[in-house]
Amino acid sequence: MRTRVRSRRRRQNPLRRRSDVVETWTALAVAVLLFFGAPLVGAAAGLWAHDQARTIATTERSDRHRVHATVIGTPPADLPSVEDSRPHGFLVAVRWTEPGKAPRTATVAVPTGTAHGDVVDVWLDAKGHNVAPPPGEVAVWQHTLTIGVWAAGGMVALVLLTSTVIRRVSLRHRLAEWERDWALTEPQWTRRRA
Repeated sequence: MRTRVRSRRRRQNPLRRRSDVVETWTALAVAVLLFFGAPLVGAAAGLWAHDQARTIATTERSDRHRVHATVIGTPPADLPSVEDSRPHGFLVAVRWTEPGKAPRTATVAVPTGTAHGDVVDVWLDAKGHNVAPPPGEVAVWQHTLTIGVWAAGGMVALVLLTSTVIRRVSLRHRLAEWERDWALTEPQWTRRRA
């Protein structure tokens, strides 16, 4: 019997406004979207990004090939400065010979500490131009995780922003309802005529 009275009171409570119901349902929707929706969006975006990155990596691996080149230039003896934007070290001349072709020379970035006469790996595209190495599995997974985390974070930000907007609109409606009800109740309390 108590259960019936309590549930009836909740539904017929004169202090409950429509804005309170909207806020309650909004809080429930926000909780569901944050705990279930955001991880699902992040996982879906991550899977999509993983497939795309693996396809690109496979294509680049088939288009590029690696040759072993000998450093013929002399790298500088001093270490790169902090302002140096080259991530691999120094640009030096290298020479390699592909099977059935004449020796080739190019200027490529080599790791810091490479000396004259050392052998380094150089990646070439189908046209023979020096290119960056194709992405490996670590780069594919880094891309996957980055996209997944950003997608989940974007979903969380969108849900929280929407929730904030709904709560502000709901508060505005609640204050208007209270003002309207007070306009009806105030004359009875203060014995003043409206």
